Amino acid sequence: MFVSYLILTLLHVQTAVLARPGGESIGCDDYLGSDKVVDKCGVCGGDNTGCQVVSGVFKHALTSLGYHRVVEIPQGATKINITEMHKSNNYLALRSRSGRSIINGNWAIDRPGKYEGGGTMFTYKRPNEISSTAGESFLAEGPTNEILDVYMIHQQPNPGVHYEYVIMGTNAISPQVPPHRRPGEPFRGQLLSEGPRQEEAAQERPEEQGELHGGAPEVFTPESAQTFSMRHPDRFSSHRPGSLVPPAPQAPRRSRDHNWKQLGTTECSTTCGKGSQYPIFRCVHRNTHEEVPESYCDSSMKPTPEEEACNIFPCPAFWDIGEWSECSKTCGLGMQHRQVLCRQVYANRSLTVQPYRCQHLEKPETTSTCQLKICSEWQIRTDWTSCSVPCGVGQRTRDVKCVSNIGDVVDDRECNMKLRPNDVENCDMGPCAKSWFLTEWSERCSAECGAGVRTRSVVCMTNHVSSLPLEGCGNNRPAEATPCDNGPCTGRVEWFAGSWSQCSMECGSGTQQREVICVRKNADTFEVLDPYECSFLERPPSQQPCHLKPCGAKWFNTEWSVCSKSCQGGFRVREVRCLSDDMTLSNLCDPQLKPEEKESCNPQDCVPEVDESCKDRYYNCNVVVQARLCVYNYYKTACCASCTRVANRHLGFLGSR
Repeated sequence: MFVSYLILTLLHVQTAVLARPGGESIGCDDYLGSDKVVDKCGVCGGDNTGCQVVSGVFKHALTSLGYHRVVEIPQGATKINITEMHKSNNYLALRSRSGRSIINGNWAIDRPGKYEGGGTMFTYKRPNEISSTAGESFLAEGPTNEILDVYMIHQQPNPGVHYEYVIMGTNAISPQVPPHRRPGEPFRGQLLSEGPRQEEAAQERPEEQGELHGGAPEVFTPESAQTFSMRHPDRFSSHRPGSLVPPAPQAPRRSRDHNWKQLGTTECSTTCGKGSQYPIFRCVHRNTHEEVPESYCDSSMKPTPEEEACNIFPCPAFWDIGEWSECSKTCGLGMQHRQVLCRQVYANRSLTVQPYRCQHLEKPETTSTCQLKICSEWQIRTDWTSCSVPCGVGQRTRDVKCVSNIGDVVDDRECNMKLRPNDVENCDMGPCAKSWFLTEWSERCSAECGAGVRTRSVVCMTNHVSSLPLEGCGNNRPAEATPCDNGPCTGRVEWFAGSWSQCSMECGSGTQQREVICVRKNADTFEVLDPYECSFLERPPSQQPCHLKPCGAKWFNTEWSVCSKSCQGGFRVREVRCLSDDMTLSNLCDPQLKPEEKESCNPQDCVPEVDESCKDRYYNCNVVVQARLCVYNYYKTACCASCTRVANRHLGFLGSR
């Protein structure tokens, strides 16, 4: 029976090869010219409705270290793909619902490879290339025969885990594969008949047929169906009318003087920990047992090598070293940890065992010191300067530097900018007093005779320090003139002023002129005299300021403050305000024309003062300088001369930059 089936199979393959004119494709239904393909559910010609694709992304933010469940893979799942979305220090783990660990269980990290679990084979990948950003993954074809749980061993922020699998739906069609069949049984509605030559071949080897009598017929699995594309001669008759099917070839006769014999085994796949090996069968003469070419024996009678276990003793235990954790501190001396487990390999599985089994080996360190960079801190080098204004709100400054833990001044970026002390701050010197300031009345009347006036100066003073409780100038401006009369005028000389001319400016501040002459006033007439005749009198002004209308807002500024440093470069400040024509704050000034509020000053080098009391008390002060101990007050005093020289050189270096 088996020999006939083998001959029929060979005939089928030969016919299929001959029946492919023009290179036509063969569909998954084994018909020439068919365009049917297998859908994602494994159904030939299916429309993906027989199954359900389950996918998603696990993005939960995890806080505690340890195992966290990601997703449950149900029984019967296929096309399983669990993949980290980005490389991380986390690990994926897999275990069955019964509690059996499959990958990365019991705080032990397995190496990438293939692991059997849940009735299928999982491929565990962990890219370790420096340039790769791919994360870990579990891949399996399925189907699973039990529920499996996927976990994440959380050590750092979760980058996201993508999961996807296919599960058959309630109305799903079972995946179509070539059915199990025996010669003569129907195959998709077409009967395969055994020809006379098949019967002859079966009768020629009765002992072979008897040896296989009662044995299981050969089964065509999906893999074998893909390897041997089976074609039947009468299948294409409807497509190619009139085509003749060639008869089955005569099976070659085999000599009964030769048979198959086991001659040793293959090498064991492993040197320890349970490997596998297979028997080696060769064609030999029945009597002499001399090995001959395999063509002398019937290939269909060659026994199938079965796997045999070998080297079943456990491999020596070894220390499995995990990866170092991140440093506990971002700067300065910190600690980092790693996991060290005693493991043994058995049956291609790496198992965690008791630590005493590794006692013959020196255990690697599980903790180590680490330092990512040197810590630096802010130091305040000078006191606050005096305020930039005598009253009101001004600014004061101080020197702030970033200093390393060995005393060197380093770039500000080496220190935490969020913790930097202020080096500029506002200072309030108290309110600036405002009040009317008056002069005494003038002693002389403005007219030698007749009606005149006596005057005084009135000014509102601001920005001055006062101990009086002054509240401001206000609108009640004191009078600047008071009337006076030295009697009637008879033949006396005086200055006579004409009317004022127009203002010289159409807006803002301008000037206007008037004529002033010396006259002698009689009872009804005026006589013009030379100006020297009135020289003993105070001459009225011939010019005065005028203001017709406002021109708009302008920038006003105070005087510069005292320089913050007497040498080696400092700065000084002043206040700048935008004022309208009525001297109130405004925002209508042009920003591009705003005067500077701060400028550098005193850039010359400082000349160090010679302090006679600044001397070295010890002969080895050069060691103090080399060890950079001058930052401490004790050494700065004990080795004053040496520390001062180093400080002056350092200041000279900073000034030259």
